[in-house]
Amino acid sequence: MKIIDGGICAAKGFTANGIHCGIRKNRIKKDLALIYSEVPASAGAVYTTNLVKGAPLEVTKNNIANGVAQAVICNSGNANTCNANGIEIANKTCELLAKELGIDKTDVVVASTGVIGQQMDIKPFEDGIPSLVKGLTKDGSEYAAEGIMTTDTVKKEVAIEFEIDGKVCRMGGIAKGSGMIHPNMATMLVFITTDVNICPEMLNKALKSDITETFNMISIDGDTSTNDMVTVLANGMAGNKMITASGEDFNAFMKALNTVTVSLCKMIASDGEGATKLLECKVSGAKTLCTAKTVAKSVICSSLLKAAMFGADANWGRVLCAIGYSGADVNVNKIDVSFKSKAGIVDVCKNGSGIDFSEEVAKTVLTEKDIEILVALNDGEYSSTAWGCDLTYDYVKINGDYRT
Repeated sequence: MKIIDGGICAAKGFTANGIHCGIRKNRIKKDLALIYSEVPASAGAVYTTNLVKGAPLEVTKNNIANGVAQAVICNSGNANTCNANGIEIANKTCELLAKELGIDKTDVVVASTGVIGQQMDIKPFEDGIPSLVKGLTKDGSEYAAEGIMTTDTVKKEVAIEFEIDGKVCRMGGIAKGSGMIHPNMATMLVFITTDVNICPEMLNKALKSDITETFNMISIDGDTSTNDMVTVLANGMAGNKMITASGEDFNAFMKALNTVTVSLCKMIASDGEGATKLLECKVSGAKTLCTAKTVAKSVICSSLLKAAMFGADANWGRVLCAIGYSGADVNVNKIDVSFKSKAGIVDVCKNGSGIDFSEEVAKTVLTEKDIEILVALNDGEYSSTAWGCDLTYDYVKINGDYRT
């Protein structure tokens, strides 16, 4: 398995594009993205658990109920959520795109991100879709990645190459996510493409299994968005024997999917709104997987710890505090804590109690951009990892006037 270029266009048969169609006021920012497969593809998706859901999620659920899709369209700048005509606009968007591409309107995944509750107009879609389709290109992954960005500061895309059934396969993904990220069963907006031949049932099984260890283990700010969606299209053009059951080929697919999703998780967490550091909490020695995940997520969600990491303050008591209120079944008298970065590692807690350590060394370790928070529960064999970022002054600045 190796990292390659191409993003969502790395896999055979996929093209993409991104344009400015008039949803955003800033004309230099793209606000409409398209991913297209030249053949119908198996489709899998997971969605936000927020009771307030964007209209595109409902339309997409209905469209891909048969497990098939051929295109993904997503706008940014104005989330199609809490709009009286939201369903109508989402359906009309699918119709306009389907007509331009010459496909069935139910083979379209539609998504949306941006400010919630602002009125939407179909005109930008009517004006933009023809040129969006016309500009589809094998080099279009970065354009699509730009088209789904909101407060993101960098494009998020990745692609890998691997083998299944003796065939060279590829998988790529793009994502947006910077704030309002605290998922449960879905997260942010993530679009993944692959040329692996896999049936819809096994594709959905793979995705739903993977997100419990990846996207559901990210938290930026504790807020679960209304428009979150993760979708995967698999068009089968790699030519491998169709994966219809568990086994060696399915395991290889799962490994590839996890490689892509973990990479995107780290990109999303490190680009949290106002963030200066990527935080990665690695928990080991838990009694159960549930315990490991609960502890990792609680630590990464702690606002006090996130603030301490911003200040490069080795305030390990905040790690213990977060574990203590997590509800996890742990023996606090066995817990060890360390902080690690490329500058080194510093042990700060042993058996639930403080130990002597150099504040100077700790400051050097925590001044780096990527920080690992290592928690050893010393009570079992299970482990888990969660991702997040520091909490900075700029987070408040960004969200204080996000709408205006």
